[in-house]
Amino acid sequence: MDDADPHAPPIFERTLCGVDGTAESLVAVRQAVRLQEAEGMLYLAAVAPLVKAAHAGMAASHAADLMQQEAEAALADARAIAPSASAKLVNGDPVEVLLREVESEQATLVAVGSHGRGRAAGMVLGTVAARMVRDAACSVLVARGARDPEKWPRSVVAGVDGSAESAAAYRVARSVAERFGGSVRAVAASADQLDREAAHAITSELEEQPGRAVDELAAASDSADLVIVGSRGLHGFKALGSVSERVAQRARSSVVVVRPGPEE
Repeated sequence: MDDADPHAPPIFERTLCGVDGTAESLVAVRQAVRLQEAEGMLYLAAVAPLVKAAHAGMAASHAADLMQQEAEAALADARAIAPSASAKLVNGDPVEVLLREVESEQATLVAVGSHGRGRAAGMVLGTVAARMVRDAACSVLVARGARDPEKWPRSVVAGVDGSAESAAAYRVARSVAERFGGSVRAVAASADQLDREAAHAITSELEEQPGRAVDELAAASDSADLVIVGSRGLHGFKALGSVSERVAQRARSSVVVVRPGPEE
């Protein structure tokens, strides 16, 4: 597959970013801007769970005002980074809102910070990130702070096991590395299911490691800017404990989980 068209599936064409004003969510916006295709679209969504204000009794009005102000401030911070992006403030539960916005905007990628908590809004991005990896219909970027944001992502790691999903992840990784003049490592783990023949057909530059995929990819993330893994398209309870979910949780770098697209 090394001689095939290196361009990745168009997962960076329509990106939705969940923002809550924390440093982590702004990292997600910066990285989404970096990965955005030249003609791509970027959408910013700040969530104000005003329904929670109803439980605040006599302080409900003040609580709602505070949530609204914080969501508006979060959007302003994000738009300073991505001035050409479309932006909206949405009321509701952060996870449900983002999942709904993924569908309505036909997003090809949803970008979220790896952790962090908004103040009154209480948007826990660790929880949101896990739910996006588990339930979003599109690919997911779980963003973490980069060593050199201006050069991010120059070092890319792809998890390869011979499956069609890992082939898609490698195509994305190779495309990203080429766009940014960086390098890509294709890491295979022999302790898990590994189709060596198929994996070597994906790339001749395969690095076979003796451990399990989650451990090897987490270790590779120590020196990487971005780890890219495929997803078998499992959602909800079936996705619990999947390799892609555990890599997204354990990696020290940002992670892109590539979801199968219609063209695949």
